[in-house]
Amino acid sequence: MDVTDGIFWIGVNDEEIDLFEGQYMVERGMAYNSYLVMSDKIAVLDTVDKAFTEEWMSNIRAILKDKAPDYLVVHHMEPDHSANIDVFMQAYPQAKIVSNAKSFVMMQQFFGTDYKDRQVVVGEGDTLELGKHTLTFVTAPMVHWPEVIVSYESTTKTLFSADAFGKFGTTDADEDWACEARRYYFGIVGKYGAQAQALLKKAAGLDIQRICPLHGPVLTENLGYYLDLYNTWTSYGVESEGIALFYTSVYGNTEKAVMLLKEALEQGGSPKVVVNNLARCDMAEAVEDAFRYGKIVLATTTYNGGIFPFMLEFLHHLTERNYQNRTIGIIENGTWASMAEKTIRALLEKSKNLTFTENNVHIKSAVSEGNMAEIEALAKELLG
Repeated sequence: MDVTDGIFWIGVNDEEIDLFEGQYMVERGMAYNSYLVMSDKIAVLDTVDKAFTEEWMSNIRAILKDKAPDYLVVHHMEPDHSANIDVFMQAYPQAKIVSNAKSFVMMQQFFGTDYKDRQVVVGEGDTLELGKHTLTFVTAPMVHWPEVIVSYESTTKTLFSADAFGKFGTTDADEDWACEARRYYFGIVGKYGAQAQALLKKAAGLDIQRICPLHGPVLTENLGYYLDLYNTWTSYGVESEGIALFYTSVYGNTEKAVMLLKEALEQGGSPKVVVNNLARCDMAEAVEDAFRYGKIVLATTTYNGGIFPFMLEFLHHLTERNYQNRTIGIIENGTWASMAEKTIRALLEKSKNLTFTENNVHIKSAVSEGNMAEIEALAKELLG
């Protein structure tokens, strides 16, 4: 696929995969992007997953015909992008490999060699002159591995962004970009907001006309929209007005309280109320909602002196991704020795800039008239 003058997409679409990285459901598959820059010198940018070696090599040959690439540029060493490095280096013995020092250490670990006699080691601001095209390298440590670099091609004003601006789904998936890009970002990169912010600040000084990520489609229009969303996500800002409710319920009583709260919030004028049953929903989508909205409610039972397992898992997902800058309401249910609220607060105590509501709901087994008043008070505070 022709991306722009002298730049081609040579990646693959995986339409069979249903679980990415062993945990993320991908109903519309996954793209593993690789690019080829054709100039006086020829550079291939990244490889693809090991399941698609032959298809990828065929894509390279289809463009090059009888020519041979001069360089393989490695932006990121995660195996879905680096698995075919050794295949490439054996197929093109004259080619050199371009990456930073940390990547070559990882190559030794993955392939038993660091290609010492064929290395071109680059760092911040270094360039690779190809002729008409020039790649300038920008370091992006912990977005989301320590070795990550991105590159900017100045002639076509193209940013090769590694995993940044990626999304779940094949390149031709007919779906809203933001939904799957948000789920991808918070699931995979979300812990490293500060590092992603640093990359955005570097990118702000570049004249970017297209973004070529390692997953998902090439972005060519309305780039301000994508950059603004990434700025919100990486700064842990609030993207959408509304309130997200997350619950676990054993016998339906906690669920009843959540639905009553939803009704009260909607009647009170909340622009959006999203409900997630943590026992049944896609956990990655629940995490996405928690970061999307500025106010959330956690509703769960006391269980084995703590909280129900699905809520515990959910909170671990949030805290390991540096959850912050949110308002949190709590609904707890305990027939005896209620510990849910105390446990939730303890699990979130190291999170930054969280505000807990004053009006929380404390159920003893089933929703009572007193609980109805608490639900109304919580709704009023959240809407205030």
